[in-house]
Amino acid sequence: MTSTSVLNISDVTVSRGGKTILGPLSFVIMPGERWVILGPNGAGKSTLLQVLGTKIFPATGTVTVLGKQMGRVDLFELRTRIGTCGALTNEEIPYYEKVRDVVLTAAYAISGRWNEVYDLWDESRAMALLTTFGVRELGDRYYGTLSEGERKRVQIARALMTDPELLLLDEPAGGLDVGGREDLLRRFAEFSHDPLSPATILVTHHIEEIPVGTTHALLIKDGLVAVSGPVSAVITSEHVSAVFETSIEVSFESGRFFARATL
Repeated sequence: MTSTSVLNISDVTVSRGGKTILGPLSFVIMPGERWVILGPNGAGKSTLLQVLGTKIFPATGTVTVLGKQMGRVDLFELRTRIGTCGALTNEEIPYYEKVRDVVLTAAYAISGRWNEVYDLWDESRAMALLTTFGVRELGDRYYGTLSEGERKRVQIARALMTDPELLLLDEPAGGLDVGGREDLLRRFAEFSHDPLSPATILVTHHIEEIPVGTTHALLIKDGLVAVSGPVSAVITSEHVSAVFETSIEVSFESGRFFARATL
């Protein structure tokens, strides 16, 4: 592993009930890279994201995140350097929490505001992030009253509150209608152009949800890496058809990928 890698996954496997459900996997992610992970349902995408987010330990192999090897570091401290958005994050957020506080409490790596004291910088950053992802006007709403799409946007803002070095996004466009999806992808594209934004890994089922600015892709099938590398070399008709086991034509227009089934 080079000293500058963000993630180094070496011969990692995950087992449940004595059966290997993921791996062995090996790959490296460097600073500034924007990765997308795609694959069919049950391929192991969400399980892989849990490993990368230090939520579950691998059965074998080594996971080194931001220069720290799992099993040899305080994971609570490491997790403050990783922003996450997905099902696990949603389950941790109290539905009675105000949206502004959902983002603000990330400064203490907690869910649910209590007696913490936040300064003006924290409050300003929280509102700026809500603005960036188009939900500033929801600041005084209760989290439990939001739509699924609105919650995803709030989760992304929360994930960025601590200025993380790694951002993990599990189906961030899930639950959005076409207009909402396109708006969010536009905001992601703007975000990716910021040289200070963190390395990003986005999991999705849909090729159309790959944001402009994505640099690398990993296709996963049956718990194994089918192909990985620069996004333009990975997201091809041949590779996508093989992974999803159906004839799919992939096109590339204005920085975006599109797919349609062929007869």
